[in-house]
Amino acid sequence: MGHHTRLRRLTLDDYERWMAVWREAGLHSVRPNGRDSREAFTAQFASGTHIMIGLEEDEKLVGVVLATHDGRKGWINRLAVLPQRRRLGHAVLLVHEAEKVLHEHGIAIVAVLIEPDNEPSLGLFRKLGYEEGVGIRYLRKKESPDV
Repeated sequence: MGHHTRLRRLTLDDYERWMAVWREAGLHSVRPNGRDSREAFTAQFASGTHIMIGLEEDEKLVGVVLATHDGRKGWINRLAVLPQRRRLGHAVLLVHEAEKVLHEHGIAIVAVLIEPDNEPSLGLFRKLGYEEGVGIRYLRKKESPDV
């Protein structure tokens, strides 16, 4: 491998770096003017329910994941690894760290929402023991397209 990798909690100081990873990774669900704005993250981090985890290789941020919880259930959000650093186990490290952080918050159920055409993510989470919810229907209501 040859690279020095480390996992760490990211702070608002890392905002531009993780946004760059999301852009480069091609995440199209990112809402920089809504829930992914710096202002939104300021409030989310202060609430203690949102933890951003980064994976650095030689000081360069190569992957990120956002772990969130509502006190009952945990969620893995916005998992992304730079395209040139995929298939090296980075996503697995990030998911395991997110699970660990959520378990430390007393969360025993961890869930993830995956878009139907995202086969790599579906395969990853199935491999890590995640099961599809049977008969679950996901509904949502948005105040505006940006949120």
